[in-house]
Amino acid sequence: MKEKATNIIKKTAYWLVFSLLVVVAGIVAVSALNIPGSYKLLVVQSGSMEPQIKLGSVVLVKPAPEYGLNDIITYRDAENQKITITHRIVSIDELEDGKLFITKGDANDAQDSKRITQESIIGKVDTSIPYVGYLVAFARTQTGLITLIVIPATLIIYSEAMNIKGEMGKMFSKRKTKKRKRDQMARAREIRRRIIEMNSMRAKS
Repeated sequence: MKEKATNIIKKTAYWLVFSLLVVVAGIVAVSALNIPGSYKLLVVQSGSMEPQIKLGSVVLVKPAPEYGLNDIITYRDAENQKITITHRIVSIDELEDGKLFITKGDANDAQDSKRITQESIIGKVDTSIPYVGYLVAFARTQTGLITLIVIPATLIIYSEAMNIKGEMGKMFSKRKTKKRKRDQMARAREIRRRIIEMNSMRAKS
């Protein structure tokens, strides 16, 4: 009974770790892709939108045809396209050649100094997942990749290889047992046959 409970705990822990690896690896992969018009997963690296969006959250961002007041958007910094900022639209300037969006972090006292063009906006925040961003950010580092992906994946592969080896061992053991039983039955039949022949010969004599 105790061994059965231990096996259940091991299997549960195994699948939890495996599921976590799949989720983290999936988020890292999706966040690294740059597919136009698709959802993007981005890591929030500041607390400027707290308490709405926690520091270390992952936000799911989807491009929209239009953006309005109070929409939380993610946009690229005009001076450094690698930097993304997730803030709320608090005002919109209507111009002849388009719109300029004024944004502000919920936790900030002042509005952002730069006006945002439609072209700079990656998309509107659809949802956020608190704290998962810490894992994703760590997984992007060499140490994190080894710790969260390579080592667990190696252990899982090794565990599966051992399971396969064990199952193959059981299969070969069953075959050997069946063969041994067949041989024993064949020998028993041969012995019976010889006994019958001997008895038959004695009866004749």
